[in-house]
Order: sequence, then C-alpha cells, then structure tokens
Amino acid sequence: MKLEELREKLRKLEALFADNSATEGEKLAASTAREKLLKKLEDAKLSDKSTEWTFYLKDMWQRKLFIALCGRYNLKTYRYHRQKYTTVLIKAPEAFVNKILWPEFQEMSKVLTEYLEETTSKIIKEEIFESKGEVEIVSEQYQLEACS
Repeated sequence: MKLEELREKLRKLEALFADNSATEGEKLAASTAREKLLKKLEDAKLSDKSTEWTFYLKDMWQRKLFIALCGRYNLKTYRYHRQKYTTVLIKAPEAFVNKILWPEFQEMSKVLTEYLEETTSKIIKEEIFESKGEVEIVSEQYQLEACS
C-alpha cells in the first residue's frame, strides 16, 4: 500500500465515522467529518455525563494514534503518577467513546498496522535479507557461551 493509498483509506474511515457515504465527495466529506464528530461529542456531553476511561495501549504506535484521535476531538489525555506509559486516561461521554472514538481507533489502528507491517517487511526484504520463514524450533535449549 502506498502512502497516498493509506491517506485515502484514512479519509474514507473518517468520513464513515461522520456518517457520510463513500462517494465522489469523499474528500469534502472527510474535511467536514471532524466538525460533525465534534458536534456529536458536544451533544453527547449535554445528554450524557462524562466519565473517566482507562485505556491500556500495547505499543507506541497505538498510543500515538489514540492520543492523536483524542486531540482531534479536544479530549484531554492523561495518566496518574506511577502509571505505566501504556496507560492513557480520558474523560468523555460513554456514547461518544463506544460509538465514535473506540470504533474509529480500532479501524485506523488496523489500517495503520497493516501498512506498517507491509512497509517493514518490504524494507527488510529489499534492504537487509529476504527471510524464508520463521525461526526453527529445536528440541534442546541453546546457551550462549561467554566470549573470553
């Protein structure tokens, strides 16, 4: 997947979460999607009390994406002293998190993970070494010997 294809796919996802159909006007829909989603968040804040949500994001890419999405919707991200780096907290209405934020994060994370996997594999294959598979499974445990 080329970078421009990735960007187009992300625009389509954004338009989808703003309840726009995938048509010729996707770019226009994507440009207005943020405003529509912000309106949904404001409506949810009026009808639904904000609660604290804790998310445990397993890698730095997911964490960066989640924080960026929260920033897009003006949601403050934080963690408490001594919490792990992978922990991200927000205060937001349940309806917004369950219907917009989390599904959008999952879809974008899936797309970006596929892109990162494809790109990394291509670079490794072309620039380092073309691997023929996974590591071999052996019956004995090998020990590294200290060099003297």
